[in-house]
Amino acid sequence: MSVEIIGMIQSSKQSEIHPQNGPAVDRDYVRNFARAHEQSGFDRILVPHHSTSPSATLTIAYATTVTENIHFMLAHRPGFVAPTLAARQIATLDQFSGGRLGVHFISGGSDAEQQRDGDFLSHDERYARTDEYLSILRRIWTEDRPFDHDGTYYRFKQGFSEVKPVQQPHVPIFFGGASEAALEVAAKHADIYALWGESLDQVRDITMRVRAAAAVHGRVPRFSVSFRPILGETEAKAWARADQILAQAKAIREAAGLPQGSALQSEGARRLLAAADKGARLDKVLWTEVAKLIGGRSNSTALVGTPEQVADALLDYYDLGVTTFLIRGFDPLGDAIDYGRELIPRLRTLVAERDRQNDATRRAA
Repeated sequence: MSVEIIGMIQSSKQSEIHPQNGPAVDRDYVRNFARAHEQSGFDRILVPHHSTSPSATLTIAYATTVTENIHFMLAHRPGFVAPTLAARQIATLDQFSGGRLGVHFISGGSDAEQQRDGDFLSHDERYARTDEYLSILRRIWTEDRPFDHDGTYYRFKQGFSEVKPVQQPHVPIFFGGASEAALEVAAKHADIYALWGESLDQVRDITMRVRAAAAVHGRVPRFSVSFRPILGETEAKAWARADQILAQAKAIREAAGLPQGSALQSEGARRLLAAADKGARLDKVLWTEVAKLIGGRSNSTALVGTPEQVADALLDYYDLGVTTFLIRGFDPLGDAIDYGRELIPRLRTLVAERDRQNDATRRAA
């Protein structure tokens, strides 16, 4: 197996410890942020989606013009664009990027968030719609002649796309969601099933469930886990930085009048809060305090320690079958550079050594 490292860029500087200050779109920041990831050895960059944020599609369209080789992951919510049109847009962007696009399909874990864009379906209905949506996209990307569709959520006649993705049979489909409704969709469609930074026991459990569900459809998905690494020259310095980050995040939320967050309808967020209920520090270096503070939203658990300690902790997830890691920092640009200098090379070395060990074991068996 090989390991893929994904980062994340946004259209302006912001995080739990950096309130947005300035325009929503900062071209210079996006350019520097994207290039920093490319120079730091990341394989791919996620551009997230929010109901009030700049377009992730157009952000990627710009970022591809200021980078050469790094791949991208578009966060895309089904339901707001017809699937026939979305298929053509995604295929076109894959063409213009030179085959550097993947798409993370997000059905939505909050009614309020979805309703800002006019979507009033329930949680489980959104996943049912995503199932139909992805089935249509995959056909539009691969069919060589027009076809009709008459489903629960979509109906069209003679749907077709002249443009096909560079990547065959289609762009990589990333998919997340930990509810039963989500797992059914993941089993049918996900090339890479993505989850937030849960404990080792939680990851072991859910990856086994996804594998079993996907096997029914003759599929073998890969797995991605997301963390917020907090590095320090020493273990003590790393934990001191973690304490400082928590204090800053609390102060910013208090100044904005925000209460401690809740999980809302997201099963993934509930799973992070369940991990937090077991303690602030889990496994080797997993830290749950920020996740607890903000209600488990987004990927908000951290791995805290020296680069060696964090790389070793990531290797434990690799041993569970996780081959993709999304890592982003609380200080977004600076941390991406640090990861390239300190963390990513160590992780790749550990993975290569583990692969050699596994190959030797298989040959000896």
